[in-house]
Amino acid sequence: MAFPVVDGLRSMEIGFVGEMRERLNGLILAGKKRATAGLVQEYGDEPFEHVGERLVLVDDLVRRVGVVEVTDASLTTFGRVPWSFAQAEHEGDESIEEWRDGHRRFWRSEGIAVTDETPVFLVYFKLVDTR
Repeated sequence: MAFPVVDGLRSMEIGFVGEMRERLNGLILAGKKRATAGLVQEYGDEPFEHVGERLVLVDDLVRRVGVVEVTDASLTTFGRVPWSFAQAEHEGDESIEEWRDGHRRFWRSEGIAVTDETPVFLVYFKLVDTR
């Protein structure tokens, strides 16, 4: 899977196309959502994001809506994702268990079964441009 390139930068496509992406992009553009997680298997041959990398946040039509800069990134397993990460995602979860349940449902809807041992890549970022 190749990340689309927009304005010379790799893109960040958050959540499902539609209401979910619009809501999550809104949280990022408001400065509330500062992290996202991806399953390692979703990267394919694509390199992981790295500290200092800038990514174009895109809408459903892969149009630029903002730019984020990676502030931290780490490889872990699903069962070791800390509550502090879930809080940085700012998606309304009240506990790490609620975060895990929601993310398992999301990936299951994509046909991917997630266990506590499933490798995940955690990306923390800050919004640097809103256009």
